[in-house]
Amino acid sequence: MMAALGKIEEAKSEKILDILSKKDLFDIVDGDKAIKKLIQKAIKKKKGLGWSVFVNAFKIYKTLKNKLGINPGTDFERWITRELNKQGIDTIGDLMELRMQAPSGLKDVTTGALIDDLFPDLAIVTSDITTNTKVEFPRMASLYWNDFKSESPAKLVRASMSIPFFFEPFKVTNIPDAGKEKHPLWNENAKYFGPVPASVSFVDGGMLSNFPIDVFHRQDGGVPRMPTFGVRLSTYREEFNSTDSLFGFSGAMISTMRQIHDYDFLMKNPDYRQLICRVNADKDFNWLDFQMPVNEQVRLFLKGAEEAVKFLDEFDWEKYKEVRRNFPGSY
Repeated sequence: MMAALGKIEEAKSEKILDILSKKDLFDIVDGDKAIKKLIQKAIKKKKGLGWSVFVNAFKIYKTLKNKLGINPGTDFERWITRELNKQGIDTIGDLMELRMQAPSGLKDVTTGALIDDLFPDLAIVTSDITTNTKVEFPRMASLYWNDFKSESPAKLVRASMSIPFFFEPFKVTNIPDAGKEKHPLWNENAKYFGPVPASVSFVDGGMLSNFPIDVFHRQDGGVPRMPTFGVRLSTYREEFNSTDSLFGFSGAMISTMRQIHDYDFLMKNPDYRQLICRVNADKDFNWLDFQMPVNEQVRLFLKGAEEAVKFLDEFDWEKYKEVRRNFPGSY
């Protein structure tokens, strides 16, 4: 949304707040009404949850068996599509063209020469579970569509938010060159060497990388031109998991799989800790609460704003660059 709401140099926070304030986010939970009520009970921890699960058990099973998710995700995709269309962004090509418009008057800090060939990257991360691939859109979009620039960016966002079983996986059919083995594009971009599948299912990118700050990492170990800030909404390795029960064990296992890649990157690149703003919102807020009361929304917003101001006040850009100059290596 930030990438589509205006030119790079334009402020967008107020626009995003306006869009979010006008949307009933619980509409995103667009599955069967009975299951929708059950989800609401579970999130709000209301009484009678066990009975509701029992009554709807067969319906849930049938939905998961046939659809692989209890919510289609259609409302979300249509909402994103409408908001992008209002900004004149109908296709991925439109979005890329907007991103190519560099701010006027941008100069090299050392030579003073005007810069017109630097364009900010955009990365929407999702998980292709058909080929076990961590996908970065739009960079890898040509693997999945013949003319990806004519597709809606809302499809990329929909693919990235498909929480397993909560939403139906996002499917793309008619994959280019289906059946071809050792396809050079797949080899180069996905390190996949088998036959190209005819269709692919995507789930939430967080299943493979829940905090993909490495996407914009400078691989040569040099000093970056500008910092890449990340915002971590959940606590970071401060408590151990309880693994004595089936649900506890399963949750801990899934959490480890989702985050171990990111943990590994941060441990190998400790300088990145200086670039991460920690909000720790998961202590007080449920990340699946799409029906959060307005006062709770305000409290969550203020918490994020306060932590952001604190982080920016304390961040020392010159000190960070010095750390990178003296850093022994990069992974």
